[in-house]
Amino acid sequence: MKKAYIRPLDLRHGSVDLSHGGGGRAMAQLIADVFGRAFDNEWLRRGDDGAVLPAPAPGERLVVATDAHVVSPLFFPGGDIGCLAVHGTINDVAVMGARPLYLAAAFIIEEGFPLADLVRLVASMAAAAREAGVPVVTGDTKVVEKGKGDGLFIATTGVGALPAGCELSGAAARPGDAVIVSGTVGDHGMAIMAQRENLAFDAAIRSDTAALHGLAAVAVAAAPGLRLLRDPTRGGLAATLNEIAQQSAVGIVLDEAAIPVDPQVAAACEFLGLDPLNIANEGKLIAVCPAAEAEALVAALRGHPLGRRAARIGEVIADAHRFVQMKTAFGGRRMVDWLAGEQLPRIC
Repeated sequence: MKKAYIRPLDLRHGSVDLSHGGGGRAMAQLIADVFGRAFDNEWLRRGDDGAVLPAPAPGERLVVATDAHVVSPLFFPGGDIGCLAVHGTINDVAVMGARPLYLAAAFIIEEGFPLADLVRLVASMAAAAREAGVPVVTGDTKVVEKGKGDGLFIATTGVGALPAGCELSGAAARPGDAVIVSGTVGDHGMAIMAQRENLAFDAAIRSDTAALHGLAAVAVAAAPGLRLLRDPTRGGLAATLNEIAQQSAVGIVLDEAAIPVDPQVAAACEFLGLDPLNIANEGKLIAVCPAAEAEALVAALRGHPLGRRAARIGEVIADAHRFVQMKTAFGGRRMVDWLAGEQLPRIC
């Protein structure tokens, strides 16, 4: 009996159909020609349902983080959903103080999605993984009916190795500690929003999406007493600092003049009536450390390409109410509260 003929994928003009998620030859072809070709490594080549991976070094512990990515639009200045899916999960592992080792990825693709766009996004994802040195070792693909997936969703899981003695936690901040940010805030969210609203500026706002494990390692080495690292994604700086205040049962006071904001981002926020502190970032770290180590930590971060605009922006205080406050440029104070509702949907 002759085998059923499967036409070669038209990677330039073709689109995903339901057969590409049906478990048959078409699905095997999509996985081999798009995902296998882009992510090629020894674990994927085995073709098993999972990856058997080497154990971490003696004394190290495993860190696992997972994230889902539903950004719209899929392509934006400075990146796309592919590289974002890699960076976001690597960063979740890195801020735990761990060394990212491997990634797993799941793709939910809407029927009719252009194959050319899928190839482009998977290539971007593969390039980001190679650049970070963190391979995608296993994954899954599902295809849903047209109108039920909005193009493409990607979920990624990361595994990392945490050295013995490294204990970073949002519950570790103490009164007197310094609060540091690794660079300008609000870049990613405003890059998405500016594209959606067709806002034109002298220089385009670009997403800051980046893998931060190298920068996190610099922070860990520079500040032996480092309390915690966080990446201020959804909800921005404001939400992340409120989370830290709640976890650590402390207050935080920020200095508005010290917080770095790109002029284009500030202008876009003013135009749209948004607060940069609430806007998502995908390539920035928040660090909390003893005040005596703050200067060295800022200097070390500024010595890394992703931390050139690092700044000390506030301090941790004793506060039973666990408030985050801002010393304004006018000499007063205002509350920096949690964001109420969804200010910018579908930004990561």
